[in-house]
Amino acid sequence: MDGENGYKEGSVWRVALVYLIVAALIYGAIYYFVLAKKPATSLKTSPRITEIISDWPTANQNFSNTRAAVGSGINSSTVAKLAPSWLLPIVGISEWGAATTNPIVVGNIVYFQDLESNIYAVDFTTGKQLWMKKYNLPITGPNGVAIENGKIFAQKGHYDIVALDLNGNEVWDKKLSDNLNIGVDVQLIAYQNVVYASTVPGITNINFYKGGSIGVIYALDAATGATKWSFDTIDTTDIWGNAKVNSGGGAWYPPAIDPRTNMMFWGIGNPAPWPGTPEFPNGSSRPGPNLYTSSMVALNMMDGKLTWYNQVSPHDLFDYDFEVSPILATVDGKEIVIGAGKMGKVVAFDRKNGKTIWSTPVGDHLNDNLTKLPPGITKVSPSPLGGVETNLAYSDGIVFAPLNNMTVNYTPTEFVASTFNLALGKGELVALNATTGKILWSNKFNSLDVGAATVVNDLVFTATYDGMIYAFEVKTGKELWTYKAPGGINGWPAVKADTIIFPVGLGKTPQLLAFKIGGTLKTSVAPTLPPAQPGKGFQQ
Repeated sequence: MDGENGYKEGSVWRVALVYLIVAALIYGAIYYFVLAKKPATSLKTSPRITEIISDWPTANQNFSNTRAAVGSGINSSTVAKLAPSWLLPIVGISEWGAATTNPIVVGNIVYFQDLESNIYAVDFTTGKQLWMKKYNLPITGPNGVAIENGKIFAQKGHYDIVALDLNGNEVWDKKLSDNLNIGVDVQLIAYQNVVYASTVPGITNINFYKGGSIGVIYALDAATGATKWSFDTIDTTDIWGNAKVNSGGGAWYPPAIDPRTNMMFWGIGNPAPWPGTPEFPNGSSRPGPNLYTSSMVALNMMDGKLTWYNQVSPHDLFDYDFEVSPILATVDGKEIVIGAGKMGKVVAFDRKNGKTIWSTPVGDHLNDNLTKLPPGITKVSPSPLGGVETNLAYSDGIVFAPLNNMTVNYTPTEFVASTFNLALGKGELVALNATTGKILWSNKFNSLDVGAATVVNDLVFTATYDGMIYAFEVKTGKELWTYKAPGGINGWPAVKADTIIFPVGLGKTPQLLAFKIGGTLKTSVAPTLPPAQPGKGFQQ
């Protein structure tokens, strides 16, 4: 009996061992084929985004805002074969052109929005328009769509956020502002069933930064549009002591999101009036630093509470937003967040506490550190459209900053608008070491660089106000490819596989223009146009 029992017990153990081995093999297979094969970043992102990480699923490709394409066939060896493959006319045109946006690509569909709030779905391969949701409501921009879990989110006119289904049918409409002087001008981002947006204190040239206007960041329920939380980007309810005159704050670009810590990082706009008024010269209506303007702020994604802030330009006199989308990176084992703005600085902060790690001036600088303007005329650079106006890119320890150089005149009470001429502005693309902030190389252009920076393997792309598109080698800055678009560019490209898509928003024939390796344009190409007209460009 003892031997029989021992045999039975041994059999049970052998069977159990077999089950354990089989379970381990199954688990190992699941891990290898499901988890290990996915990009590391996909495990930290929204469920919908994990499926499309090789597409261009957010305004800046990913929640870290690196603007670095994944899995593209475009590189220094193939870029010479890049040629137009399709174009699609853009119909909605407002005071700043037709497209101050970044298309997004999900599967085989391109989604984007024009400056009349119209939303397009386009076949990625052919450029055929699949549908368009027409609103024909002018917006200022920047603007653009976000997508998650079967819904498209976008701005509608100056004041509303809408959700559409994937066929272009409106699901909900949320009004963010009842104040005609406060509106929405930001490309949205969606994460874990929450849509993030911001208002800004100015929507047209008539009521731009009118007294009493402030920007507010919103977290909206993606299913209903209901407000989950909001964050005032101004630290006092009386707007620094004079709500009739002062205004400021808000965000012009989407934030960076760190899912591991539930933190998000926003670049915040400038205070006003700038530089002052006849009654209140040099911003004397708003004494003090004017928090949280011209700052980086870190918010808890769950409740919108402020974790830290770092103000780059206290008591700004020159319209120096710290506005572009922050970038999350890890350099030498240290987690950092990188920001930039119109004061012409690129800054790296410690992601945990907001302390400045390095700060590098880029481009031309003249009298921009003044805390008080002297009587009479003072020449200042950067201008209100200077410094880093559009988004950075990051890859392999290098930050790429597109920027603008232009000198304008100020008095203690006035920005001399007659000295502001977009056609005379010059652009520049600068590469910086992300560990030290040291400038590695720089390329200058004869036109404003308002086309952001975009990394594709060993290339970095940018585009200018006169319609030139450039590709440079990331390590050296060597120019490898150029193309003259049929109009000026103040929007930003999306990349997937062997295709890069630029919105050409200025000129007589605004269009979405796709370039592909070995591309052949089957539709007639619009004729080459002269540079865009001064005064019709990108603004904050």
